[in-house]
Amino acid sequence: QVQLVESGGGVVQAGDSLRLSCATSGFTLRNYAIAWFRQAPGKEREFVGVITWSGSSTSYIDSVKARFTISKDNAKNTVYLQMNSLKPEDTAVYYCAAQYRGATDHRAAAYSVWGQGTQVTVSS
Repeated sequence: QVQLVESGGGVVQAGDSLRLSCATSGFTLRNYAIAWFRQAPGKEREFVGVITWSGSSTSYIDSVKARFTISKDNAKNTVYLQMNSLKPEDTAVYYCAAQYRGATDHRAAAYSVWGQGTQVTVSS
């Protein structure tokens, strides 16, 4: 069974850091690009960043560049989203999603497998 499970969310203060994890199972992670999306209350789901299937490249939206980093551990079947210098506008449910042999696609429709999400709340 193909599955993605996010964890690591929580309530933090502005300026703090969090590391989200996306544990994968049922497929070979080294063959998949993994993206992170987020959805704030009343807003559409937004692309945050992606790591390519080879792990050699990443892409982020401008608002998180230099603050967020995605990494991939194929041996642990896990992808991480390190979030530093968090801001209240980062508050959202964060989802990871998988695309077979994907590159840096920012479109949600390109991803066939999704996790259930983890809540991140940043207070000011």
